Amino acid sequence: MRKPLVATCSTDKSVRIWNFETCTLELYKEFSEEAYSIALHPSGLYILVGFSDKLRLMNLLIDDIRVFREFTIRGCRECSFSHGGNLFAAVHTHIIQIYSPMTFDNISNLKGHNGKVQSVVWSADDSKIITCGMDGAVYEFDVATGKRVGESVLKSCSYSSVATTPDGKTTFAVGSDRTLKEISDSAILREVPSHEGQLISLVMSHSGKMLFAGTQAGTVRSYKFPLTLPGEWQEFQGHSSAIVKMRISYDDQYLVTISEDASILLWRIQDKEGRGVKRDKEVGYAQEILITKSDLEEKNQMMTELNLRVDELRTENEYALRLKDMNYNEKIKELTEKFIQEMESLKTKNQVLKTEKDKEEAKHEEETSEIKQNHSNLLADLEAANNQKLMMEYEKLQDLQHRSQKIQEEYEHQIGEMEENRERALEELTEYYETKLQEKTTQLEQAHDESRTALKEYEETKRQIEEDADREIMDIKNKYERKLRDAREANSRLQGESGLMQKKFVSLQKEIEEAREEIKKYKGDISKLEKDKDDLKKDIVGLRKEIAERDETIQDKEKRIYDLKKKNQELEKFKFVLDYKIKELKKQIEPRENDIKMMKEQIQEMESELERFHKQNTQLELNITELRQKLNSTNVELKQERQRTRDKEASIKRFKTDLHNCVGYIQDPKMLKDSIKALYQKHVQEDITESASVDADIQKEYARQREHLERSVASLRKKLAKDTEIHRADNVRIMQENVSLIKEINDLRKELKIARTQVHDLEAAMGLHRKNNTGEAAATLAGVATQTKNAMMEKDLEECNKVIDLQKVKIAQLTDQMTILEEGVFSRPPSVGRLPPMVST
Repeated sequence: MRKPLVATCSTDKSVRIWNFETCTLELYKEFSEEAYSIALHPSGLYILVGFSDKLRLMNLLIDDIRVFREFTIRGCRECSFSHGGNLFAAVHTHIIQIYSPMTFDNISNLKGHNGKVQSVVWSADDSKIITCGMDGAVYEFDVATGKRVGESVLKSCSYSSVATTPDGKTTFAVGSDRTLKEISDSAILREVPSHEGQLISLVMSHSGKMLFAGTQAGTVRSYKFPLTLPGEWQEFQGHSSAIVKMRISYDDQYLVTISEDASILLWRIQDKEGRGVKRDKEVGYAQEILITKSDLEEKNQMMTELNLRVDELRTENEYALRLKDMNYNEKIKELTEKFIQEMESLKTKNQVLKTEKDKEEAKHEEETSEIKQNHSNLLADLEAANNQKLMMEYEKLQDLQHRSQKIQEEYEHQIGEMEENRERALEELTEYYETKLQEKTTQLEQAHDESRTALKEYEETKRQIEEDADREIMDIKNKYERKLRDAREANSRLQGESGLMQKKFVSLQKEIEEAREEIKKYKGDISKLEKDKDDLKKDIVGLRKEIAERDETIQDKEKRIYDLKKKNQELEKFKFVLDYKIKELKKQIEPRENDIKMMKEQIQEMESELERFHKQNTQLELNITELRQKLNSTNVELKQERQRTRDKEASIKRFKTDLHNCVGYIQDPKMLKDSIKALYQKHVQEDITESASVDADIQKEYARQREHLERSVASLRKKLAKDTEIHRADNVRIMQENVSLIKEINDLRKELKIARTQVHDLEAAMGLHRKNNTGEAAATLAGVATQTKNAMMEKDLEECNKVIDLQKVKIAQLTDQMTILEEGVFSRPPSVGRLPPMVST
């Protein structure tokens, strides 16, 4: 074997090819009927499989098992290739037929078995075939002459398997009598009993040094060789049912056993010390595989198409990358220009702001100096006036102290009343605000509902916010200026009072200090208010910038939506053109498709009719050959019988003459005795073979079947002559129609190839691999459509439908993007109401 393969068939109607080196399944195929037998060619490229109707020779392709020859052998239960692979033997009931797998001729038929043949084994040089059957016979045939050269018949035993040594001199057989028989020169040398269990299968190693047997219980026995009585063996358990087949690899390294329990076991052959069998030279396994020419051409064509496709995609990607680089470079230039312009404008603004700041600082310094001078003048005037009023105020002080005691008592009474009122008011406020909180929650829910409708008020609210912000800024400015004036007046009044009180009372000094602290506080509040004013200005500027940015983004999104709508319109136009072209193509394809269907049906009918005629002719030829062979065999047997009768008549005449001579010595007893001894020595031989007595009923049955077969041969010859005359004209007509149909199919294939190239050009023109060339695609599509007036096949129509589906998917994606962008435009939260006014602390 050139490959490490094992072929099996089973009742599940499958044929499997296994690799025993990697323990994997190489090929698998299921058939419509059960396979009875299988044989693997030594090259590992072919297998023989016997089915119920025919014996099929199959190719083992790279991914399939394909039939390429059939032989009319029904229910072949055993088949085997020779070791050289130039012949194979197939069993047809009790006849072994020898065929050549190169010429597919029946070389010879080996007859002799009266029952089913169970096993067929070739000798190492393929010169002999050893067979065994259920009739208890083990025969040895010469392949070249087809004659039987050895036999061993034991009718009490039904043999199941046979094996032979490499030299072909010794044969081993097992059967139903539970013994292993060693046969040499048509004689049984020894019988080794199996003791427990029946031996089913047998195999001999290629070196002739090992003998293995499979039992009914599923065990494997390794016999000590050469055989001895009562026999020595080692038994190994592997299967749970009977082992039906056993094979050894060509290098005697592995034993493969197959059982009725649907399992295959691979055994490694070793000696007692665990060493494998050594070979003289190592031969590697072949790596060749079979592949059909059509598959190879399809794969080559597919490779060329894929290479072309890769080149096109590469060019398209390069072109798209160049376009993207150009677009990105333009965008970068625009952004840099914008950035430079914005930087210059910001620089000018910064300079203007610096100049304004310097002016404001100078103005502020002048105002502060004037305020300080006025304050010092007012302070001197107030001190003079206060000195005059001190005496008057001292008198009023005593009155005020008296009044203050009364006022203090009144205030304490009022404070108690106010605390009671405050607690009562606090309770009322908590109840009021709890109700308010519930109202606000309901209002909040309503506000959520109203927020959806507030999108429409976006522009109006934006305008109102700007106006309200400006108005509030002005109100805040006026308010704080008014407070500043009030604070200055209060400051001047408190300073006057503090001067008078310093000179008279310590309490007035404290009030003056408190007034000063309040002045400081007011100054801090003024500075804080100025800071708040600056912060509010910054917030206003930031809000205005945010509004401008959002306006820009809205404009960009509106532009993008407009572009997408334009693209959608163009794609719809393109879809309309494609629909129209597809309708025209369908109209062109339909009549030709109907013609093709009709022609295909005619071809199938003619092929079935031709196959039927071919089967009838082959069956008739086979019957004729069988009848001729039987006629020749009967003629040979008739000649042999005539020769035997002539020989018997001559021997009878000689015996009569010798007996007549002996009767002449009847008076002389001594001479009579000598003459009778001489007569006995002359006519009676020692190696008398027992002649098989033929039963008269068997002879009558034989004669009757022979007459019936002769009559059927004559009638079949007449019928064959009539059928050939009748079907000759039909065969000629069918061949002519087949030729015309093949021509038309070739033309259609050419048209299909042209149409595929045109469809490919159409796809490239339609811009399926580009983005912004729909106008050019429509123009090229119109040009290609005007050129393609030939009919196309269904595959082209399917490709057009695929293109349309892709366009529909793209349109759907664009519409989804439009809806997302529209939602993004209006997703800005609305500004409801106005900002709260600033409250001074």
